[in-house]
Amino acid sequence: MFENSIPTEQYEKLQAIKLVRTPHLAHKLAWWCGSLFMLLILILFLPWTQNISSRGKLNSLNPGDRPQTIQSTIAGRIEKWHVREGQQIKKGDTIVRLSEIKDKYFDPNLLSRMDDQIHSKSDALQASRKKAQSLNKQINALTSGLEYSLSKARNKVVQAGLKVQSDSMDMVAIKIENKISKDQFDRQQKLYDQGLKSLTELEQRKLKLQETTAKAVSTENKFNASKNELSNARIELFSLKAEYLDKIAKAESELNSTMSYIYNSEADISKMRNEYSNVKIRNTFYYITAPQDGYVIKAQKEGIGETIKEGEPVVTIMALNPNLAVELYIKPMDVPLLKIGSKIRLQFDGWPALVFSGWPDVGFGTFGGKVAVIDNIDTDGNYRILVVPDKEEDPWPKALRVGTGTLGWAMLKDVPIYYEIWRQMNGFPPDYTGNIQNKNNKKTNEKESSYSEQ
Repeated sequence: MFENSIPTEQYEKLQAIKLVRTPHLAHKLAWWCGSLFMLLILILFLPWTQNISSRGKLNSLNPGDRPQTIQSTIAGRIEKWHVREGQQIKKGDTIVRLSEIKDKYFDPNLLSRMDDQIHSKSDALQASRKKAQSLNKQINALTSGLEYSLSKARNKVVQAGLKVQSDSMDMVAIKIENKISKDQFDRQQKLYDQGLKSLTELEQRKLKLQETTAKAVSTENKFNASKNELSNARIELFSLKAEYLDKIAKAESELNSTMSYIYNSEADISKMRNEYSNVKIRNTFYYITAPQDGYVIKAQKEGIGETIKEGEPVVTIMALNPNLAVELYIKPMDVPLLKIGSKIRLQFDGWPALVFSGWPDVGFGTFGGKVAVIDNIDTDGNYRILVVPDKEEDPWPKALRVGTGTLGWAMLKDVPIYYEIWRQMNGFPPDYTGNIQNKNNKKTNEKESSYSEQ
């Protein structure tokens, strides 16, 4: 110790020194403040996992597993409920039975009556087809008869023409003979007047002239009759052709009417069969059945006797074992930071949890997931992602239900806490600076490689 130092006992007795000495409380406070400051400095260098937080709800990955509303295909009246809310159902189970409310379908024997109408119409159609076949045969027969009759009439015209020609030649010959007889009579008359011929010879010539004159008149009449027969044969030819063509035209007109009736009947039968099938299928819609295995969630219609319209919801069901997925919505600026398979931490409403978003390994009560779907279009300015369970993490609770509220964190890069504080104070997106540094490093490496090649 120093020679001029004051012993501790005497130092304690000096009142002035006590007044100017630093109190022990101040020493302790300074020590604690310094320790806290150093602790804060150390904390700033601790690692922090950047994350993107978002709220969402539990949904199903497959559209077929999501809650669905079953509508009534037809309008009807509720007659009986076969299920209750919360009941488990199987595919094909009857949910509710309806009765008819449209007077068009009130007849209980409607299908059998429609079937009878179809059979009657089919029989009438078959008879019309046979009639059409008979008309075709009749037209063919008339066509053949026309050819035969025309051939016969043409032959008759030819024969009449030959007869006219023959009678014409006979008439010319008789006229020549008559002229000769007249000339002979005239000469005989002159000779008789001169006294060179007797009266008997004159009378013989006169008789001969009368005979040839009578033959000429008869031959001319016969020739005129032959010409009339030729004209009649030609007229008969034309009238016969017109008569047959008229019969053929009537038969073809009746055939066309029959074919038109056949086509209309075929269309009517097709329409009746369509209505028959529609009514037959409609009868199956009186029973609303479950499209898949699941649970009855809520009845949209209640009671017995309530009327429902076509397409009106009747009951809501849920698939039996849906593939659960969390539906989260993120901001557009955070979309580039995620990809299919990115890790997500999830906190479900109703499950106690202690969460440190930047230290996922410290907290408890959260569950792991990974991104399965990222929408290509926005929904109200945000993008939807679907998160499925991560098989490498603990399984999700079995008691989860579709619609449960969820808080999710997308785990990104590990950075120091001071960097995260600086990033959030400047409003930068997660890993913004890191991406720039990576790009700068990439450009620097490219320049160095180009220099080395030179």
